[in-house]
Amino acid sequence: MRDTRATAHGLRTAIERSGYYPDLVADAVESALANETVLSYVVHHEAAFDPAMEVRRHLTVLVLSPSRLLVCHTDEHPPSEAMPRPHASTTTESVRLSSVRSVSVTRVVPDPAAYEPGMPPTEVVLTIGWGTVSHVDLEPADCGDENCEADHGYTGTITVEDLPLRVSEAADGADAVTQVLAFAQALTRATSS
Repeated sequence: MRDTRATAHGLRTAIERSGYYPDLVADAVESALANETVLSYVVHHEAAFDPAMEVRRHLTVLVLSPSRLLVCHTDEHPPSEAMPRPHASTTTESVRLSSVRSVSVTRVVPDPAAYEPGMPPTEVVLTIGWGTVSHVDLEPADCGDENCEADHGYTGTITVEDLPLRVSEAADGADAVTQVLAFAQALTRATSS
């Protein structure tokens, strides 16, 4: 059986190793976790470029407990009129395991003809869906008659937004790929019962 104290310590160490406001992130995660046991986790730090060609950092922490999936996002923001100094925002979401609708894992394997069982992929995309956010796109409906002036109401689509997390050996290291696969397996096992 896995030592849960070691797992919780490993989570804290991974947050600190990311170097991205570790005390802020750890405080948000620990507060949301509320002393539950950490079964598995992923800490993923990424940088993005905004249109002004400034680097913006983003950190995603996923934690699996016996009853919940905890999702924590931390973003940094540039100074603005409302906040003259750079600032960060941290959002945590707690999802009951029974609410997780899908766990999708995409594995990218170079040279598939040479693939042997057990070979790790070089890239993994983990997508988790629990139906928390939906986007509605509406447009005026019509009947197809160019001369019709009647009001036909609206038509539209509802798109559910899932949480995608992409890691690659080239950008994040082989250990990150292995960790995401292990987390995906643990989450799949926890949500299948």
